[in-house]
Amino acid sequence: MIVDSADPIALGRWWAEALGWVVVDETEEIIEIRPEPDRMPGLLFVPVPEGKTSKNRLHPDFRPDDQGAEVVRLLSLGARRVDTMQDGQHWVTLVDPEGNEFCVLSDRKS
Repeated sequence: MIVDSADPIALGRWWAEALGWVVVDETEEIIEIRPEPDRMPGLLFVPVPEGKTSKNRLHPDFRPDDQGAEVVRLLSLGARRVDTMQDGQHWVTLVDPEGNEFCVLSDRKS
């Protein structure tokens, strides 16, 4: 999957740390990360001249074992919170350093 970015190297390294993935290729302009060196799919971060202008068309959701701890960890890495938790809501919406939205879900026990 390709991710357009103003600073692909910084954003790719951020996502590698956020996901616990590894960098498998890096040049002056691009970076590719994967879950493991030989495991696909991966993410390829490439430069684009224009900035993000609207909502993501692809919006990742993550379901960690501990939602609260994961939100705190991602915020400490530089993510920003973009919503306020409401009663009954089981997700927290964050943005990465370039403003790309993603959610951290809670465990939905029935």
